[in-house]
This record gives sequence, C-alpha cells and structure tokens, in this order.
Amino acid sequence: MLDHLIRGATVVDGTGAPSYVADLGIRAGRIAVIAKPGTVTEPAATTEDATGLVLAPGFVDPHTHYDAQLFWDPYATPSMNHGVTTVAGGNCGFTLAPLNPDHPDDADYTRRMMSKVEGMSLVALEEGAPWNWSTFAEYLDALDGRTAVNAGFMVGHCALRRHVMGADAIGGQPTAEQLAEMLRIFHEAMDAGAWGFSTTQSSTHSDGDGEPVASRHAGPAELLALSQAVGEHEGTQIEAIVAGCLDQFSDEEVDLFVGMSAAAGRPLNWNVLTIDAAVPERVPRQLSASDRARKEGARIVALTMPILTPMNMSLGTFCALNLIPGWGDILGLPVPERIAKLRDPDVRAEMLRRAGSKEAGVFRRLANFGRYVIGDTYSEANEGLSGRVVKDIAAERGQEPFHCLVEICANDELRTVLWPMPTDNDPDSWELRRKTWEHEDVMLGGSDAGAHLDRMCGAPYTTRFIGDCLRGRKLVGLEAAVKMLTDDPAQLFGLRERGRIEEGFHADLVLFDPERIAAGPATLVHDLPGDSPRLDSRAIGIVSVRVNGVETIRDDEITGAVPGTVLRSGRDTRTVATR
Repeated sequence: MLDHLIRGATVVDGTGAPSYVADLGIRAGRIAVIAKPGTVTEPAATTEDATGLVLAPGFVDPHTHYDAQLFWDPYATPSMNHGVTTVAGGNCGFTLAPLNPDHPDDADYTRRMMSKVEGMSLVALEEGAPWNWSTFAEYLDALDGRTAVNAGFMVGHCALRRHVMGADAIGGQPTAEQLAEMLRIFHEAMDAGAWGFSTTQSSTHSDGDGEPVASRHAGPAELLALSQAVGEHEGTQIEAIVAGCLDQFSDEEVDLFVGMSAAAGRPLNWNVLTIDAAVPERVPRQLSASDRARKEGARIVALTMPILTPMNMSLGTFCALNLIPGWGDILGLPVPERIAKLRDPDVRAEMLRRAGSKEAGVFRRLANFGRYVIGDTYSEANEGLSGRVVKDIAAERGQEPFHCLVEICANDELRTVLWPMPTDNDPDSWELRRKTWEHEDVMLGGSDAGAHLDRMCGAPYTTRFIGDCLRGRKLVGLEAAVKMLTDDPAQLFGLRERGRIEEGFHADLVLFDPERIAAGPATLVHDLPGDSPRLDSRAIGIVSVRVNGVETIRDDEITGAVPGTVLRSGRDTRTVATR
C-alpha cells in the first residue's frame, strides 16, 4: 500500500524537462510510482487532488547558518515554509563544533563570535542550544532525529583552529604538531559525516572581541593542507570566503581558490556574487576564477541571489554600515559620543568619502543616503516620518541627506530603523543577472538563512524567484527556475537521490499554486529564545512541503513532524569530480 497518493499534479521534475501531468505515489519515504493520471491502482492510506498545482522537488539552499537555530527551531523557519527541504550549514568557517573540553571558555567565545559575525541573538544562542558536545560527531548526533529538514554541515576553520591552538588561534601560526592535530580532528569530523571544509579570510569577519576571526590568520600552506584532506573523503567539498568576494578578487585570491580546489579535487563555492550593471567589470573578474579553475582541473562555483534581499540598517546597532572602511570606529563608540561625532560636519564628510571610495567595495551601494526609507521611529520629534524617503525630508529641511538622516536617528538615540532602497533594481541589472545565471559555474543561493536575523530575511528567495518567473519579469521559464533551485545545488553537493522527482528518489517535495506562489513582506517577530527578534516572511501559495515523504508544512503551517535527516558525506553524498 502507498502511504500517500498525489493525483493530477503538474510535475516539474527538476531536470529542466517540460512539465507533465501525473499521479505520484509515496511509500516509505521514497517516490514509489509516477504514472499517468488515473492509472495508479495500488491503494493509498491518504490521497489528495492536486489538479492545477505544481509538484516540484524540495528546494535545496546551499548557503545557510542554521547550525544553532535547528536546536530550538527544527523546522528551519522560514526556509521550510518557502519549500526548502535541504539546507547546507557550517559555512564561512563558522561552526559550533568542535569544542575543546580542556578550554572551558570555548563555548562562550563561539557564542559571542557567532553573535557578532553572523548577527545571531546571544541570548538565543545561550538559551536555545544545549552545548553538550565536544567533537563534531557529537554535534551531528545531537541534531540527528530532531530536525524537520535535511541538513548537512561543513567543518568550520575557526572552531578547528581554536580547538587546537586556543587563544593563539588569533594571531598565531600552528606548529607542525598543531597542524597535524588539526588535520587529525578534521579527518575525524569527516569520518563522522561532515560535508567538507569552510573558511573565511574576509576583512569583514571579526570575533566578539573585535579581533579578526581565527581563520583569517591562516596562511596558504595551512589552507592547502586542509583542502587536500577534504579530497581523502567521499562526497565532500569546500566553501570559502575572501575579501574579494565583496567586490573583485585579487590575483592572489584567485590563486588561492584555484589551489584549494585543485588540492582537494573537489568543487569550491563562494558567496556571494553581487550583480550590478553600474559595475560592469565585476562579473567578468569574479568569473575569471571559475574559468581559470576549469583549465587547471579545478572548479570554483559562485553563488548569487536571484532576488534583491531587503536589509535594514541602524546607526545604533551593528550592521553592514559598520563594515564600511573607517565607519566601525565611529559606530562602535558609546551612543552619546557616537551622536556627537556624527553631528560633526568634518566627520560626516570623511565618512562619506570613505563610503564612496574604491576600498569600500560592494558597500559603496550603501552610501546613497537620500534613497533610504525611514522605518520604525521612537521619538515624538520623528512622528510621521516612517515610510518616508530621506531625500524628500532633506529637501524640506534644506539639509544634505546624510546630515538629515543623522538628525532623525539622533532624535531616537540612534534606534531608528533604516531601509536602503536597492541601487541595482534597473532593467540592465536584471538582464545582466539573467545572462550571468547561464554560466556553468554560477548557482543560485546565498540566503544566509539563520544569520543576521533582525537585519535581513533571505530565506524566501525560492518562492519570490519562482513567483517572479511566473508572473513578474519572467527572466527564465518555470522548468529552468525549478532546476536552478533543486537539481543544480543537489548535483554540486553530490546529494544521493535528491533534487529530482524520479521513481526511487527520496520524496522531498513541494506542492504549490502557480497563480499565487510568492513571499510576504519581511516583518519583525519576537519568537527566538529570550524573546529575541528576527525578520520573518509568510509563504504564499505553498500548499504542502514533504521531507522524506512526510508532510512538514500544509498551507504555511507547521505540521509538527520532524522527518529530516542529518545528511552525512559518503552515505548521503557522492564525490563530484572537478575534471
């Protein structure tokens, strides 16, 4: 007997092939039968009529930070609501394991680092996760059997380095014995099912003490040794971030990426390729790394987002504005001193100069303060300003836009919420995105779901993208869009029998209404441990989500089932060759 039968669905199977109408039967977590409508004779415990609905493979999000959130939210909301059934975690060199039992402050250091660098609530990290593991294997075991989504995790370089080197991980270089110990622990993690190795050398990544995170102190020899170790395990890969990911790679960064992929014999993916027609030289430069890698038997894959992710800002709390060169020193001052500095015309002029300079890279897009929209305000002086554009307010007051914005924020003691309008929402940028997506080493992703929770909400990129393809810009067809969200990332990760609708494959499925599929606006909710805030977005038009054959979402509501699998390399992934 079938466990469930879906009748009359329009099947988009993830391969890019034309859609077709069929009945689909599920048994024991797998797709048992796909047949012409009305021809399935085997009885089913439950059935549903899916006439007029699209049935697609569950979406695969290749870049998340759900490493902690899954402990208090096994449903990986809002990603799962938006059709995501598999997530990749442990990215950017940041993981919660291993923790050295001989270093009792490791867990506290890790929590503070994750709070700073990934924008996670410190209270939620402290109260929401058990922190009862030492090894990476114990961390994976702690999640096994308690998630609604399938999840795989890289080994983060920062935790690995601190485990072996302790406080010397910041600023120090490993001895030969320490590097050997790092490799031993890494191999243990890989044997336990870690997906691979992740690292960062990005200038924006600092720990809770304001110091460059541990992996930023690693030299090429250390990175290449760990990359080579990746290649000794089946079904593995590398994820890496360097400073040039924010704008354009240096020659040395291209050399490093190509060398790491070649040493491992595995693909390396990086996050995120920002596409903007106003900076036409960026895409060719960034993809030159992929082109060179292909010639040298390696593979470098760029992740890029198919939507413009709303991100709020504030002069009062840490956000992307702090990452503009020279801004962090000012925005890190106590609030009264910060306000005094911001009100100094010479200080503002220098801040604007730095924000518009070449060294600001992708953060230059934040410097047009006239295009900011005022969000929540907190003072009588700012009453009626919410929803208004700064340039309009500045014109009324006869002020320069940044000066105007500073005065508004000062009235709220810098608590004002600011929403920058995107600068790359023009037809030329969207056409450049469409062309860039055709490159063999460009893949959709980069949601950062699980991180920067009160600043951005990238998780709904799946539903927003498909809705745009069906009823908006229509840059690609439905079949191509689904493939980009399912089979493409599944193939990169070497997922076994996932990413497609095919008999015998795991029944990771999303059923949606093509006339309605979309994402609601980002709204602030307080549902994290400790009542901490995050941005959420309702899924529109998602009828059902199934993970391993079990329904986890029905009409955007959680069912309570937790059928997800901790996906382990080798067992659940196969090796993807770079040649």
